[in-house]
Amino acid sequence: MAFFGIFGGGATASDAAVEAAALRSDRFRQEREADWTRLEAIVSKLEAGRSRRLSDADVLALPVLYRTVASSLSVARETSLDAATLAYLEGLVQRAWFQVYGPRVTLWGWLRRFFGGEWSRSVRALWPELSAALVLMVAGTIVGWLLVASDQDWYYSLVPTDFLDARVPGASHEALKNTLFGGSKEDGLSVFATYLFSHNAGIAILCFALGFAFGVPPLLLLIQNTATLGAMLWLFHGQGLTYDFVGWLSIHGTTELFAILISGAAGLHVGRSMAFPGKRSLLEAAAESGQRAAVVMAGVVLMLVCAGLLEGLGRQLIEVTTVRYAIGYGMLAFWLLYFFAFRRDPHSGEAA
Repeated sequence: MAFFGIFGGGATASDAAVEAAALRSDRFRQEREADWTRLEAIVSKLEAGRSRRLSDADVLALPVLYRTVASSLSVARETSLDAATLAYLEGLVQRAWFQVYGPRVTLWGWLRRFFGGEWSRSVRALWPELSAALVLMVAGTIVGWLLVASDQDWYYSLVPTDFLDARVPGASHEALKNTLFGGSKEDGLSVFATYLFSHNAGIAILCFALGFAFGVPPLLLLIQNTATLGAMLWLFHGQGLTYDFVGWLSIHGTTELFAILISGAAGLHVGRSMAFPGKRSLLEAAAESGQRAAVVMAGVVLMLVCAGLLEGLGRQLIEVTTVRYAIGYGMLAFWLLYFFAFRRDPHSGEAA
């Protein structure tokens, strides 16, 4: 009997402890449940997109209620309240956090703001660097042409070995022409097109990524990349194929080279801001220019994807030079109009 009494007393003590914990949890919930319920109602309306139905008092109370419920959660964890109460408070605090501190723009809203003026405005803000990058690209093309014209051995230094199939000094008119047409029947041109895209995409990314070195690497990359273009222009011009070669390149090149131009300008912008920060600290100048350049580069990625589609499909399937020109320079006109004629404030939604 004594043995039974010991265990019976233990069971009674355990039951009493459970009842005390439940009572403490109930009292804790009753004292604060009104705030929890009100916060949950406000958060539910915000999540459902019914923010206009909230009163001014609810809007002002939201951050206060969030902190109150977060405090309740902290106390509940320290006092080891029941699991159901803890789970409810954790979920409510997480939902409220997103409404108080979380992002205010949805993916669709961000895309609408980005294409609705933020990207084009950021590109226009780089106009000094765009002008410098354009001069460098033109200069690089001229330098590449002149170097190869003075010594053909320069061609093998400027043009990557992946290009050296039939496109070499001394190739006949017919051999070079075959590289520009018949792409839908031959795999070689598709490989060449793929290489061009990956090569130019890499140049675009490097031009931006190396801008932190005071803008020097982007300068060299822009000149080096367009020197290759100048060397190939010289080659095809020598066989009277300049018109066809430029048309073959234009169908995607106007978009791709424009993307390289913009990425080079973004790299120069970051480098110039770090080299000449003005009254700002170096970190402030780098942060400000980097934020603008990041917006620009997000759009450059989309331009490169667009160029890849034109390169992989249009240039291989379209073999009429005039149509190639029409598509290529139609795309160029589109980009110029978007960046420099489409002036819209992405925040107000009105024309700037």
